[in-house]
Amino acid sequence: MNDILKQLYDRFYTPLPMTEAEQEIEDCHKQLIERLEKPERKLVLRIIDNQSLITEERSMDSFLCGFHLALKMANELNCYKQNRQPSSAEEAEADACSV
Repeated sequence: MNDILKQLYDRFYTPLPMTEAEQEIEDCHKQLIERLEKPERKLVLRIIDNQSLITEERSMDSFLCGFHLALKMANELNCYKQNRQPSSAEEAEADACSV
């Protein structure tokens, strides 16, 4: 089921435009890479990659939690409608539709 939810996420999620803070991080990252030697650059790149991975996983988790909540709410509403006694107006409408 998580594969289906992942496909839904990929299909409907639209990334937000880059904020000023994200742009500043990107600029600082580039400056740092230019100033560091190769071993330190690799370390910085690993940090940035892992940070991006954490952000992506949190976004997916947030989507999944929201989807599960919406599914539970829809189920509750469906149960509520099935267990509710129809009002006289609803009965009259149902009778009119069946004629």
